[in-house]
Amino acid sequence: MRSRIATAAALCACSVALAAAAFAGTTVADPAGLPGINTGDAPWPAELDHLKERLAADGLPALAEEGTVLHTHQHLDIFIDGKPVPVPAGAGINEAQVFISPSHVHDDTGILHVESPKIDTFTLGQFFDIWGVRFDAKCIGGYCATLEKPLHVHVNGKLQDGDPRLIALKPHQEIAIVYGSKDEQPKKIPSSFKFPKGF
Repeated sequence: MRSRIATAAALCACSVALAAAAFAGTTVADPAGLPGINTGDAPWPAELDHLKERLAADGLPALAEEGTVLHTHQHLDIFIDGKPVPVPAGAGINEAQVFISPSHVHDDTGILHVESPKIDTFTLGQFFDIWGVRFDAKCIGGYCATLEKPLHVHVNGKLQDGDPRLIALKPHQEIAIVYGSKDEQPKKIPSSFKFPKGF
């Protein structure tokens, strides 16, 4: 009897874990294989034709409207060979097909919006998948790290270790992605951002 109870408990725990994993979404191991992903040079437009397919690959919904249960903002700076690269307005928003991604961009200020109908964890990797740009520990778009030109990710001014795709998007983060030689890097890595009132 105890054995049956233990087995049932284990199966229940496994089911809960699987449900939690499905609820939380995923992040694909190789974003370069996603449909419509951009592996070329910057600047990168918002890729919308294959957005629903990429959302499905990441276990994320295509929402009919912005969620209101979770609403946070982050700011993203990207520097390639010393030059800033804009985050395009409309990334994650497909007006033609009338749906919106849980994380998206409304304008060209670099402010990311996470607006979800559920409390969940959304990642930097998921946002790049939504945007349609390859991003992993070695590459961003068509720029891949070398000894002379590394790829670094900073959050609130602090250099991050590990897989940058797994960085959780949290309220009022300043995220800076820097690719290039030492001489090409910004003199000062952004460590904060002044968000508009109410954000």
